[in-house]
Amino acid sequence: MKPAAPRNPGPRWGFQFIRGCDAVLPEFLFRPVRQLGAWIALAVMPEQRAHSRAYLTAITGRPSSLRASFRHFFAFEEFLLLRLRVAQGQPHRGELTPEAVGFRELLDKGGPALLGTFHVGHSDLTGFLLGRQEHRRVFMVRQRVGNSHDTDILGARFAEWLTFIWVNEAENLLFALKEAISAGGSVAMKCDRLEFSAKTEAFEFLGARRLFPFTIYHLALIFDRPVVLCVGLPAGPGLTNVESSPLFRPDGAGKAANLARARIHFQEFLTRLEGMLRAQPELWFNYLPLNPVAP
Repeated sequence: MKPAAPRNPGPRWGFQFIRGCDAVLPEFLFRPVRQLGAWIALAVMPEQRAHSRAYLTAITGRPSSLRASFRHFFAFEEFLLLRLRVAQGQPHRGELTPEAVGFRELLDKGGPALLGTFHVGHSDLTGFLLGRQEHRRVFMVRQRVGNSHDTDILGARFAEWLTFIWVNEAENLLFALKEAISAGGSVAMKCDRLEFSAKTEAFEFLGARRLFPFTIYHLALIFDRPVVLCVGLPAGPGLTNVESSPLFRPDGAGKAANLARARIHFQEFLTRLEGMLRAQPELWFNYLPLNPVAP
Protein backbone atom coordinates (compact mmCIF):
# COMPACT_ATOMS: atom_id res chain seq x y z
CA MET A 1 0.00 0.00 0.00
CA LYS A 2 1.32 3.44 -0.94
CA PRO A 3 1.80 5.91 1.93
CA ALA A 4 -0.79 8.66 2.17
CA ALA A 5 0.07 11.85 0.32
CA PRO A 6 1.44 14.61 2.58
CA ARG A 7 -0.83 17.55 3.38
CA ASN A 8 -0.35 21.27 3.23
CA PRO A 9 -0.66 22.98 6.64
CA GLY A 10 -4.08 24.36 7.46
CA PRO A 11 -7.65 23.07 7.76
CA ARG A 12 -9.17 20.84 5.08
CA TRP A 13 -11.90 23.38 4.46
CA GLY A 14 -9.50 26.32 4.06
CA PHE A 15 -9.62 26.70 0.28
CA GLN A 16 -13.41 26.36 0.15
CA PHE A 17 -13.73 28.98 2.90
CA ILE A 18 -11.52 31.43 1.00
CA ARG A 19 -13.49 30.87 -2.21
CA GLY A 20 -16.79 31.35 -0.41
CA CYS A 21 -15.68 34.60 1.24
CA ASP A 22 -14.28 35.86 -2.06
CA ALA A 23 -17.64 35.23 -3.71
CA VAL A 24 -19.79 37.12 -1.19
CA LEU A 25 -17.64 39.70 0.62
CA PRO A 26 -16.57 43.06 -0.82
CA GLU A 27 -12.82 43.64 -0.73
CA PHE A 28 -12.95 46.19 2.11
CA LEU A 29 -14.43 43.44 4.34
CA PHE A 30 -12.60 40.44 2.87
CA ARG A 31 -9.10 41.90 3.27
CA PRO A 32 -9.35 42.19 7.09
CA VAL A 33 -10.63 38.59 7.15
CA ARG A 34 -7.53 37.49 5.24
CA GLN A 35 -5.29 39.49 7.55
CA LEU A 36 -6.89 37.82 10.55
CA GLY A 37 -6.32 34.45 8.87
CA ALA A 38 -2.62 35.26 8.47
CA TRP A 39 -2.33 36.19 12.16
CA ILE A 40 -4.07 32.95 13.14
CA ALA A 41 -1.73 30.93 10.89
CA LEU A 42 1.22 32.68 12.48
CA ALA A 43 -0.07 31.72 15.94
CA VAL A 44 -0.89 28.05 15.25
CA MET A 45 2.11 27.17 13.04
CA PRO A 46 5.12 27.60 15.35
CA GLU A 47 7.46 25.54 13.18
CA GLN A 48 6.74 27.54 10.02
CA ARG A 49 6.89 30.77 12.06
CA ALA A 50 10.37 29.88 13.33
CA HIS A 51 11.64 29.09 9.83
CA SER A 52 10.11 32.31 8.51
CA ARG A 53 11.90 34.36 11.16
CA ALA A 54 15.20 32.58 10.50
CA TYR A 55 14.96 33.36 6.78
CA LEU A 56 13.90 36.98 7.31
CA THR A 57 16.77 37.49 9.75
CA ALA A 58 19.22 36.08 7.20
CA ILE A 59 17.93 38.14 4.28
CA THR A 60 17.65 41.47 6.16
CA GLY A 61 20.74 41.08 8.36
CA ARG A 62 18.86 41.99 11.54
CA PRO A 63 16.57 40.13 13.96
CA SER A 64 13.16 39.63 12.40
CA SER A 65 10.06 41.10 14.02
CA LEU A 66 6.69 39.44 14.45
CA ARG A 67 5.19 41.98 12.06
CA ALA A 68 7.71 41.00 9.37
CA SER A 69 6.66 37.37 9.76
CA PHE A 70 3.03 38.45 9.47
CA ARG A 71 3.82 40.17 6.16
CA HIS A 72 5.57 36.96 5.04
CA PHE A 73 2.53 34.80 5.91
CA PHE A 74 0.07 37.31 4.47
CA ALA A 75 1.95 37.54 1.16
CA PHE A 76 1.62 33.79 0.77
CA GLU A 77 -2.07 33.92 1.62
CA GLU A 78 -2.57 36.59 -1.04
CA PHE A 79 -0.82 34.39 -3.59
CA LEU A 80 -3.07 31.45 -2.75
CA LEU A 81 -6.07 33.71 -3.32
CA LEU A 82 -4.65 34.81 -6.68
CA ARG A 83 -4.22 31.15 -7.72
CA LEU A 84 -7.82 30.43 -6.82
CA ARG A 85 -9.05 33.48 -8.72
CA VAL A 86 -7.05 32.59 -11.83
CA ALA A 87 -8.37 29.03 -11.59
CA GLN A 88 -11.90 30.48 -11.54
CA GLY A 89 -11.22 32.41 -14.75
CA GLN A 90 -10.00 35.82 -13.55
CA PRO A 91 -7.88 37.40 -16.32
CA HIS A 92 -4.18 37.39 -15.57
CA ARG A 93 -1.13 37.90 -17.77
CA GLY A 94 2.57 37.32 -17.52
CA GLU A 95 4.86 39.88 -19.17
CA LEU A 96 8.60 39.55 -19.70
CA THR A 97 10.87 42.18 -18.22
CA PRO A 98 13.72 43.55 -20.39
CA GLU A 99 16.15 41.36 -18.41
CA ALA A 100 14.23 38.12 -19.20
CA VAL A 101 16.42 37.42 -22.22
CA GLY A 102 16.38 33.64 -21.93
CA PHE A 103 12.62 33.37 -21.69
CA ARG A 104 12.20 35.76 -24.63
CA GLU A 105 14.62 33.71 -26.74
CA LEU A 106 12.70 30.57 -25.83
CA LEU A 107 9.41 32.10 -26.97
CA ASP A 108 10.90 33.63 -30.13
CA LYS A 109 12.69 30.53 -31.35
CA GLY A 110 10.28 27.91 -30.06
CA GLY A 111 11.24 24.44 -28.99
CA PRO A 112 11.04 22.75 -25.58
CA ALA A 113 13.21 23.62 -22.60
CA LEU A 114 13.74 22.83 -18.94
CA LEU A 115 12.23 25.61 -16.82
CA GLY A 116 13.83 26.06 -13.41
CA THR A 117 11.55 27.96 -11.02
CA PHE A 118 11.55 28.90 -7.32
CA HIS A 119 8.95 29.31 -4.58
CA VAL A 120 9.05 33.07 -5.16
CA GLY A 121 6.18 35.47 -5.78
CA HIS A 122 3.98 34.39 -8.69
CA SER A 123 6.48 31.84 -10.00
CA ASP A 124 4.05 28.98 -9.46
CA LEU A 125 1.76 30.57 -12.06
CA THR A 126 4.33 30.91 -14.84
CA GLY A 127 3.84 27.37 -16.14
CA PHE A 128 0.08 27.86 -16.33
CA LEU A 129 0.49 31.23 -18.05
CA LEU A 130 3.05 29.84 -20.51
CA GLY A 131 0.56 27.23 -21.62
CA ARG A 132 -2.48 29.48 -21.86
CA GLN A 133 -0.83 32.59 -23.33
CA GLU A 134 1.81 31.06 -25.58
CA HIS A 135 0.15 27.73 -26.37
CA ARG A 136 3.17 25.75 -25.20
CA ARG A 137 2.87 22.27 -23.76
CA VAL A 138 4.21 22.30 -20.18
CA PHE A 139 4.87 19.35 -17.89
CA MET A 140 5.06 20.60 -14.31
CA VAL A 141 7.04 18.56 -11.77
CA ARG A 142 5.18 18.87 -8.47
CA GLN A 143 4.74 17.09 -5.16
CA ARG A 144 1.29 15.54 -4.84
CA VAL A 145 -0.33 16.62 -1.57
CA GLY A 146 -3.65 15.60 -0.13
CA ASN A 147 -5.33 19.01 0.19
CA SER A 148 -4.06 21.07 -2.74
CA HIS A 149 -7.43 22.27 -3.99
CA ASP A 150 -5.93 25.27 -5.82
CA THR A 151 -3.59 23.00 -7.81
CA ASP A 152 -6.46 20.65 -8.67
CA ILE A 153 -8.68 23.33 -10.16
CA LEU A 154 -5.79 25.12 -11.92
CA GLY A 155 -4.79 21.80 -13.48
CA ALA A 156 -8.35 21.18 -14.64
CA ARG A 157 -8.73 24.67 -16.16
CA PHE A 158 -5.42 24.50 -18.06
CA ALA A 159 -5.46 20.77 -18.82
CA GLU A 160 -5.20 21.40 -22.56
CA TRP A 161 -1.64 22.71 -22.11
CA LEU A 162 -0.54 21.45 -18.71
CA THR A 163 0.30 18.00 -17.33
CA PHE A 164 1.57 17.24 -13.83
CA ILE A 165 4.47 14.89 -13.13
CA TRP A 166 4.27 13.85 -9.48
CA VAL A 167 7.77 13.84 -7.98
CA ASN A 168 6.76 11.71 -4.99
CA GLU A 169 5.80 8.85 -7.32
CA ALA A 170 9.49 8.06 -7.61
CA GLU A 171 9.04 4.73 -9.38
CA ASN A 172 7.55 6.53 -12.39
CA LEU A 173 9.49 9.79 -12.28
CA LEU A 174 12.34 9.15 -14.73
CA PHE A 175 10.02 7.44 -17.20
CA ALA A 176 7.55 10.34 -16.98
CA LEU A 177 10.32 12.90 -17.55
CA LYS A 178 11.58 10.98 -20.58
CA GLU A 179 8.06 10.74 -21.99
CA ALA A 180 7.44 14.46 -21.45
CA ILE A 181 10.67 15.52 -23.14
CA SER A 182 10.15 13.05 -25.99
CA ALA A 183 6.69 14.54 -26.52
CA GLY A 184 8.26 17.95 -27.18
CA GLY A 185 6.99 19.64 -24.03
CA SER A 186 8.82 21.95 -21.67
CA VAL A 187 9.40 20.61 -18.17
CA ALA A 188 9.08 23.00 -15.21
CA MET A 189 10.75 22.04 -11.92
CA LYS A 190 11.59 23.79 -8.66
CA CYS A 191 15.23 24.61 -7.96
CA ASP A 192 15.21 25.85 -4.36
CA ARG A 193 14.20 22.85 -2.22
CA LEU A 194 16.19 19.66 -1.72
CA GLU A 195 13.32 17.28 -0.91
CA PHE A 196 13.38 15.14 -4.04
CA SER A 197 16.56 16.24 -5.80
CA ALA A 198 19.00 13.49 -6.80
CA LYS A 199 21.85 15.95 -7.49
CA THR A 200 22.88 18.91 -5.36
CA GLU A 201 25.62 21.55 -5.57
CA ALA A 202 26.78 24.35 -3.26
CA PHE A 203 26.21 28.01 -4.18
CA GLU A 204 26.57 31.38 -2.48
CA PHE A 205 23.23 32.46 -1.02
CA LEU A 206 22.32 34.43 2.11
CA GLY A 207 25.91 34.76 3.25
CA ALA A 208 26.98 31.11 2.99
CA ARG A 209 27.62 28.33 0.52
CA ARG A 210 24.31 26.46 0.60
CA LEU A 211 23.12 23.32 -1.13
CA PHE A 212 20.62 23.64 -3.98
CA PRO A 213 19.07 21.14 -6.38
CA PHE A 214 21.18 20.73 -9.52
CA THR A 215 19.31 17.90 -11.23
CA ILE A 216 17.91 20.17 -13.93
CA TYR A 217 21.36 20.62 -15.51
CA HIS A 218 22.08 16.89 -15.52
CA LEU A 219 18.75 16.40 -17.32
CA ALA A 220 19.78 19.11 -19.79
CA LEU A 221 22.90 17.11 -20.66
CA ILE A 222 21.06 13.79 -20.83
CA PHE A 223 18.27 15.06 -23.08
CA ASP A 224 20.15 17.89 -24.86
CA ARG A 225 17.66 20.57 -23.81
CA PRO A 226 18.32 24.19 -22.82
CA VAL A 227 17.69 25.46 -19.29
CA VAL A 228 16.11 28.78 -18.36
CA LEU A 229 15.68 29.87 -14.74
CA CYS A 230 12.73 32.13 -14.06
CA VAL A 231 10.57 33.73 -11.38
CA GLY A 232 7.30 35.66 -11.51
CA LEU A 233 6.98 38.86 -9.48
CA PRO A 234 3.73 40.70 -8.65
CA ALA A 235 3.28 43.75 -10.87
CA GLY A 236 -0.19 45.03 -10.04
CA PRO A 237 -3.73 43.73 -10.60
CA GLY A 238 -3.90 41.05 -13.30
CA LEU A 239 -0.18 41.11 -14.07
CA THR A 240 2.96 39.12 -13.31
CA ASN A 241 6.42 40.27 -14.37
CA VAL A 242 8.56 37.33 -15.46
CA GLU A 243 12.31 37.56 -14.80
CA SER A 244 14.65 34.98 -16.28
CA SER A 245 18.23 33.97 -16.81
CA PRO A 246 19.82 33.69 -20.25
CA LEU A 247 19.43 30.26 -21.82
CA PHE A 248 21.95 27.62 -20.84
CA ARG A 249 22.55 25.34 -23.82
CA PRO A 250 24.61 22.15 -23.58
CA ASP A 251 27.36 21.97 -26.19
CA GLY A 252 29.87 19.38 -27.37
CA ALA A 253 32.60 20.39 -24.93
CA GLY A 254 32.03 17.41 -22.64
CA LYS A 255 30.21 16.79 -19.37
CA ALA A 256 32.76 18.43 -17.04
CA ALA A 257 32.96 21.63 -19.09
CA ASN A 258 29.18 21.84 -19.44
CA LEU A 259 28.62 21.37 -15.73
CA ALA A 260 31.22 24.05 -15.00
CA ARG A 261 29.26 26.48 -17.20
CA ALA A 262 26.03 25.32 -15.57
CA ARG A 263 27.35 26.20 -12.10
CA ILE A 264 28.17 29.72 -13.29
CA HIS A 265 24.73 30.00 -14.92
CA PHE A 266 22.92 28.97 -11.73
CA GLN A 267 25.04 31.15 -9.44
CA GLU A 268 24.52 34.27 -11.57
CA PHE A 269 20.74 33.90 -11.43
CA LEU A 270 20.79 33.00 -7.74
CA THR A 271 22.71 36.22 -7.06
CA ARG A 272 20.07 38.17 -9.01
CA LEU A 273 17.33 36.38 -7.09
CA GLU A 274 18.90 37.29 -3.75
CA GLY A 275 18.87 40.93 -4.84
CA MET A 276 15.16 40.68 -5.66
CA LEU A 277 14.47 39.14 -2.26
CA ARG A 278 16.44 41.82 -0.43
CA ALA A 279 14.08 44.34 -2.02
CA GLN A 280 10.96 42.25 -1.21
CA PRO A 281 11.87 39.65 1.46
CA GLU A 282 8.30 38.40 1.88
CA LEU A 283 8.23 36.97 -1.66
CA TRP A 284 10.22 33.78 -0.96
CA PHE A 285 7.52 31.42 0.25
CA ASN A 286 9.87 29.16 2.12
CA TYR A 287 8.66 28.05 5.54
CA LEU A 288 11.18 25.22 5.86
CA PRO A 289 14.73 25.22 7.26
CA LEU A 290 17.11 27.28 5.14
CA ASN A 291 19.09 25.38 2.52
CA PRO A 292 21.86 23.66 4.50
CA VAL A 293 25.35 25.09 4.50
CA ALA A 294 27.73 22.88 2.52
CA PRO A 295 30.47 21.08 4.47
